[in-house]
Amino acid sequence: MGQSPIDLPSRLLLNLEPWRHATHWRIAFSGGLDSTVLLHLLVTQAKTESLPPLSAIHIHHGLQAAADAWPEHCQSVCHALGIALQVERVTVQPEASLERAARDARYAAFSALTQANDVLLTGHHRDDQAETLLFRLLRGAGVRGLGGMPSQRPLGQGTLIRPLLDVSRAELEGYAQAHQLRWIEDPSNQDHQFSRNYLRHQVMPLLGNRWPQAQASMARSAAHLREAQGLLNELAQIDLAQAQTSHNLAWLGVPSLELAPLAVLSAARQRNALGCWLEPLTRLPDADHWSGWNTLRDATADASPVWRLADGELHRSAGRVWWLSGNWLRAPGNGADWQAPMSALRLADNGRVMFLGQNPSGPLRIAYRQGGEVMHLAERGSRDLKRLLNERAVPGFVRGRLPLLFRGDELLAVANLPGLDGQVHEGWTLQWQPTDEDQGLS
Repeated sequence: MGQSPIDLPSRLLLNLEPWRHATHWRIAFSGGLDSTVLLHLLVTQAKTESLPPLSAIHIHHGLQAAADAWPEHCQSVCHALGIALQVERVTVQPEASLERAARDARYAAFSALTQANDVLLTGHHRDDQAETLLFRLLRGAGVRGLGGMPSQRPLGQGTLIRPLLDVSRAELEGYAQAHQLRWIEDPSNQDHQFSRNYLRHQVMPLLGNRWPQAQASMARSAAHLREAQGLLNELAQIDLAQAQTSHNLAWLGVPSLELAPLAVLSAARQRNALGCWLEPLTRLPDADHWSGWNTLRDATADASPVWRLADGELHRSAGRVWWLSGNWLRAPGNGADWQAPMSALRLADNGRVMFLGQNPSGPLRIAYRQGGEVMHLAERGSRDLKRLLNERAVPGFVRGRLPLLFRGDELLAVANLPGLDGQVHEGWTLQWQPTDEDQGLS
């Protein structure tokens, strides 16, 4: 049996108890039933409870003519409740799935607006959770996807909370009718070309007629699967701890894992650990594209395999796998002359270089490896640069980016490589910071 609408306020506050001391509670307010009830509940509770400051945000996607009137409706509701409303207009990128594109645009706006210790609240409910589980099941999702929507997750600098996931849509309708609330009915919600609408209007009613507790049971299954995913995450952390070993190229600032500890695991544990490691870095590949990992893992020792993913590339070199994205995937610009007494030299798409100690004399320039370079070492004579890089197991993706210091045609130093990075007897070494701190990178 569902709980009565009168229980909603206490259940809502119980679910929000851990965030009672947040700086700000912002309600994602579409104007529909779910967010209207959530907004009304919170405003009502704020009259008798000590809650963080409340406000609302409405995202205007501009996808249909009817939506142009919704900001005005939302403003009217918020004005009546004494709540500030922020309207954000977003541009939805054309994609195969309009639903996904709209969601991406919406959450990008939410993320940008959610500051440290802020909470964004959405009105997702138990029926939404059941639809999510069924939708993802039909798409062949794994345990992670079938866990449905989490009740909380990081968003921007703050947290996204879904406090109504244990509440049915029928309960929300009962509350809205009891309090004579007005809400928007989105015409697109009746368009069955959208998969979720088809499930909501065609499939879920049939399931409910045969199994009245279907939605509650499906939401409960999603909770079990989230728990299972939690256990898989714990296993992944155990496996990753073995692969996150120290190495002499940590100064690159590139995420990497030692390959050998991963390679001895079962294929399923490899995918589990690697998926956990990659999740904050890129959209994960579907099952059919994990063969790229097998190819990278099994390539011969002298190969330089690459696995291209949605937001970057995984490279294998020097016994490790390396995650490259951003500037690492762009060839660095041309080198530059070094005008003394400049303390540091910024490089196009390649961080900056500086001298530790005094500056060497003479007209200096920074360039990149072209092939055939030779370096004179006091104790070894002239040596081919390629051989010197091989001896130090410098990964292939680094070699074309290593700043080389020349005086005329003489190669004086290779940044950051001990023994090659300067002239100790002259009191200087060449240091390279691969990422530019001015771009917000460490």
